[in-house]
Amino acid sequence: MRHRFQTLGTSMKVLVLGLFLIVMVFPLYWITITSLKPSDEIFSIPLKYWPANLSFDNFINIFNISNFHIYIMNSLIVSLTAALAVLMVAVLSAYVLARHQFRGSKQIMYAFFMTQMIPAFIGFAPLYIMMSHFGLLNKLYSLMIVYTAGLIPFCTIMLRGFFHRIPSSLEEAAMIDGCSRLTALIRVILPVMLPGIAATFIFAFVQNWNELFLSIMFIDQESSKTIPVAMNGFITKFNIDWGPMSSGAVLSVIPTIIIFAFCQKLIVGGLTQGAEKG
Repeated sequence: MRHRFQTLGTSMKVLVLGLFLIVMVFPLYWITITSLKPSDEIFSIPLKYWPANLSFDNFINIFNISNFHIYIMNSLIVSLTAALAVLMVAVLSAYVLARHQFRGSKQIMYAFFMTQMIPAFIGFAPLYIMMSHFGLLNKLYSLMIVYTAGLIPFCTIMLRGFFHRIPSSLEEAAMIDGCSRLTALIRVILPVMLPGIAATFIFAFVQNWNELFLSIMFIDQESSKTIPVAMNGFITKFNIDWGPMSSGAVLSVIPTIIIFAFCQKLIVGGLTQGAEKG
């Protein structure tokens, strides 16, 4: 009887996980085959779950009808720069908040937590007015500044948990051997928490790469558009250009897939370590 219940439980888990996998993978599958369909097959009835004639015209056309190579480069520059800036600031701030108790340290952490509870939308209008006043519209570095400022609180909270996992005796031993505090941090502590640093960097990169609302607000110039802004341009008032938009969506997920493929162990290690003690 007990064995039967265990078998039933295992079957239910497999069924639920299988359904979850289908729900998660099917949109990616559908957008991929849509990008490979000729335009007359995209709206054909009955629906075709595999294109009768594979076509790469949508991937060619997206570079002919738009400056998609510029959008990719802009997204890479903004996402990488902002993610590195976030990481540098968050590592140092998290280290200070984890290792030192000083007047106001708790209030700083409360303020960081508060930023995660307040909807970001209420700050968009005053932020736009301020950026317009300082002449920062249609500038890539304005996106870098906003993305960096927006992600520093959460990434600091993340990294503070990783610093708490590492005993302070490690850096104390390094300092006894002649290292300065900064050298002990760089040579002893950071290599130990490499999975946490990788998980934080990838989190920041993906957030920057996919961000849409701020980039739409601040960027209207063709040469400064990022991929989300360009993708939004395929949606017009009366029509959606599904072919180029699907091929653009497929191309836009390639960098994140490559990052997750090569850094999978670091990401899983970082997330599980962060889950043990936050």
